[in-house]
Amino acid sequence: MDDKTITLVQESFAKVEPIKATAAELFYSDLFATAPEVRPLFNGNMNEQGMKLMGTLAVVVNGLHTLDQIVPAAQALAIRHVDYGVQPEHYDKVGASLIRTLEQGLGPDFTSDARTAWIEAYTTLSSVMKQAAYPKEALQ
Repeated sequence: MDDKTITLVQESFAKVEPIKATAAELFYSDLFATAPEVRPLFNGNMNEQGMKLMGTLAVVVNGLHTLDQIVPAAQALAIRHVDYGVQPEHYDKVGASLIRTLEQGLGPDFTSDARTAWIEAYTTLSSVMKQAAYPKEALQ
């Protein structure tokens, strides 16, 4: 990722921070509506889950300039998610819900350039995560 992409992601995420509870609610509402098969993977308090999601996103977004430090944590997270029942195809569904959440939550502040940057950032990270969690599938 180049500096422009990282800056676009970080600047748009800074606008999410003040609405993080709403953004988390939008995200899970969208995810469960568009990928209902993932709903059983989530137990417990969804408000807490939403805050964990937003916290994780903040760490990742703020660390995009140092991907070498983020990647090992992202890989470990992906490996843990296998035990929860996460499948490789879920990553694309999560990514699509994330983009729709940003579009809805930020409105006109989510420009086409920001959208492209988020897709690049998410694709980069999710690829690394899938390779770590599903190494056999990555070889096929």
